[in-house]
Amino acid sequence: MGIEQLPALNATLNAASAVLLVLAYRAIRRREIERHRALMFSAAVVSLLFLVSYLTYHAQVGSVRFLGQGAARTVYFTILISHTILAAVIVPLVLRTLWLGLNRQDLRHRRIARWTFPLWLYVSVTGVVIYAMLYHLYPHGPIRVR
Repeated sequence: MGIEQLPALNATLNAASAVLLVLAYRAIRRREIERHRALMFSAAVVSLLFLVSYLTYHAQVGSVRFLGQGAARTVYFTILISHTILAAVIVPLVLRTLWLGLNRQDLRHRRIARWTFPLWLYVSVTGVVIYAMLYHLYPHGPIRVR
């Protein structure tokens, strides 16, 4: 796989993470605890793979400039800013939530998971949206900035 294929892989990993999170939420609502745990572990692994791929890509390529103008630019940067802030916030939340769940501190786990789940899902979904806007909204593609 070439470096130019990593953005598509990253979007796929983000989408997979979002699907796994929704399935895990559904499992816990049905009290399928072992299924929930397996799905959450899978979501964490997929998210970790995303992070490694994302960092690898940006270490090689640098920043990528969005070419859109007008309303598209405003929408893009609104999503990007919220995504970036929450992506930084979500890492310790995910780690804490997973640790509490693995150690069966269920009450504390549920309290923090009420915040972690929607934020993690938002970051995963907006990652796909950012990819689509950056790499597919304009036919000439992104401009790499070093």
